[in-house]
Amino acid sequence: MKKLLNTLFITQPDVYLSLDGDNIVLSKDKEQLGRLPLHNLEAVAAFGYTGASPALMGYCAERNISLIFFTMNGRFLARVIGKSRGNVVLRKKQYRLSDDEKASVRIARNFIVGKVYNHKWMLERMTRDYPLRIDVAQFKEVSQYLSSIIKQVRVCESLEELRGLEGQAAINYNKLFNQMILQQKEDFFFHSRSRRPPLDNVNAMLSFAYTLLANDVASALEGVGLDAYVGFMHRDRPGRISLALDLMEELRGVYADRFVLSMINMKVLNKDDFIKKENGTVIMTNEARTKFLKAWQNKKQEKITHPFLGEKISWGLVPHAQALLLARYLRGDLDEYPPFLWK
Repeated sequence: MKKLLNTLFITQPDVYLSLDGDNIVLSKDKEQLGRLPLHNLEAVAAFGYTGASPALMGYCAERNISLIFFTMNGRFLARVIGKSRGNVVLRKKQYRLSDDEKASVRIARNFIVGKVYNHKWMLERMTRDYPLRIDVAQFKEVSQYLSSIIKQVRVCESLEELRGLEGQAAINYNKLFNQMILQQKEDFFFHSRSRRPPLDNVNAMLSFAYTLLANDVASALEGVGLDAYVGFMHRDRPGRISLALDLMEELRGVYADRFVLSMINMKVLNKDDFIKKENGTVIMTNEARTKFLKAWQNKKQEKITHPFLGEKISWGLVPHAQALLLARYLRGDLDEYPPFLWK
C-alpha cells in the first residue's frame, strides 16, 4: 500500500477492499492488512485485487473518488467513477491542447528532455562503472553533445524541430549501445534499430520491452482518466496509443534499454532463446518470453526514489506517477510537466 499524490496504490495481490466508516480497509484471508481515511484521496488503484464491497464503491462514487482496477501485471481493467465531472474536463483540456501545436510542443519537449537526459546519464554511468571496457572519450563526447541537445530542446518551438533534435540524440546514443553490451558479444550485438521486423537478438528484445512499457504507460494514463490515444508529439493515428508513446519516451532508455542490457549481461537469456526465420526476422522462443516477462515483473518491484516527488516507490509505479503528474499539469496544478530525470 502506497499513497502517492492523493492516490492510494494497492500492490499486494489478492486483497479485498471494504468500507468502515470513512476508511478504506484492506483485508486478505479475513485478516486486516491496513486501513486509511478516504477523505483526502482522489483515487484508489488496486492491482490483482480480490474484490471491492458495494458500500465502498458507492461511497467513492458519491465523493468523486475513482476506483481503478488493474491485473497484477499492470494491465488496465476498469475505472469506476460517479457522475462525470473532473474526468470530462481533463479530457477536453487534453484534446484542446493536442489540437494546438504550440501548446503540444511545450508539453512534448519535456518528454524529450527526459529521454535525452536519461540517455546522457546512462552513458555517464558506463564511464564510471566500466572505464576499462568502453571507449570513455567517445562516451564523454556524446554525453556533452546530448547536453547541448537538451538546451536546444528546451527552447524549440515546433514539433518538426523537436523530432529532428530527438532523432539526432537517438542516432548518437545508438552509436554507443553496442559497447554497453558487455557479455555474450558474439551472439548479442547492436548496429542499428530494426523494428518491423527485428533482425537480430538485441532488437527482438528491445521491441518486446518497448511493447510491454507502452502497455504499462497506456494503463497508467487510462487509470488517471487521460486518453492514451491522443498525444502531443505523436499525432493521432487510428489504433495508435499516441500519448502512451509520448510519455514512455523518457523511460525508454532508463527503464527498457537498461533492462534488456541486464538480461544480456547477466546471461538470463542466451543465443538458444532466439529463432531466426527464413525472411531474416528474429523472434524469442516461448520459453524466452516467459523468462523475460518474469524478470520484467521482478524489475517492477524494485524500489527507487522518485526524482521529482522525493518518495520511494517501485519501478512499476513510475508510469503511474508520471501519468498523475501529467494530469495535474493539464488541470493547472503544476506550472509545467516534470519529466522523470534519472541519475
